[in-house]
Amino acid sequence: MKLFKKIILGSAISLAVAIIVYLAYLNPTQDIESPKDVENLKNTELIKWGSGKLFDIFVDPKDIAVIDGKQIPMKATFQLKPDLADVYSEIGVYDKKNKPLFIIPLFTASAYSKNGFYDFYNGNCNTCLTTKIVSIDELGEQSSANAVKILELLGYDSITDIELDKNPNILSKYEKIIVLHNEYVTKNMFDVITSHPNVIYLYPNALYAEISTNYEYNTISLIRGHGYPELEIDNGFDWEFDNTRPYEFDKKCDNWEFYDIPNGKMLNCYPEQKIWKDEKFLKTLKEL
Repeated sequence: MKLFKKIILGSAISLAVAIIVYLAYLNPTQDIESPKDVENLKNTELIKWGSGKLFDIFVDPKDIAVIDGKQIPMKATFQLKPDLADVYSEIGVYDKKNKPLFIIPLFTASAYSKNGFYDFYNGNCNTCLTTKIVSIDELGEQSSANAVKILELLGYDSITDIELDKNPNILSKYEKIIVLHNEYVTKNMFDVITSHPNVIYLYPNALYAEISTNYEYNTISLIRGHGYPELEIDNGFDWEFDNTRPYEFDKKCDNWEFYDIPNGKMLNCYPEQKIWKDEKFLKTLKEL
């Protein structure tokens, strides 16, 4: 009988340990709850991933990646939490006066899309130096999808790079401009951004390659940069403040800081997985 009890107790302990390990594996970060209804992930278009410190998080299962052994939502939908109104007043810009403007990088999303520039770079397509402009629904990790959603929730004004390219004078109406991962830009965009007196370059690798646009056919074409048309060409504008290396590759942003350049400030890491969970980061961005 005692042996039987020991077997039962041992089995219970083993089961408890297995459950703890299982839940620990599912927990993507320390400040996010485990995904709900894990067994049904494949059959659900959008699930509640959990509740972060600042926002409720919803994801499509196909957008969950494993980074350093942790599950990370590479593309997510966020919602404000009703009990954090005081926090949002600290980190948001809900005053209608003097709102900052951020630039949504549709051109960069297009460059990274299927049959885009990266298929050319990888030798998979000789004709992909021209590619279709994608919609805002197709933003991803490379095109600041998380930042776009968070900044919109927090009251920032926004404009697509298409709108900016067509009307570059719009930047003169704003005291502060925020550039996201706008890696691929036109000469019009480069000139007006770099001449504005107060720009926050929130992502390294911005203003990296020059493109042209054809709005009749809804396409962009690579002109110069990223090793094109010669391999030795790095930044397509020969921009002296390009901060791609090494900062673009720091995606943890554990030691983030902003530093000065003549027309604003730059961040020393890639904040796509920082911007939705760090209150201090968002407050600092607001106060720059």
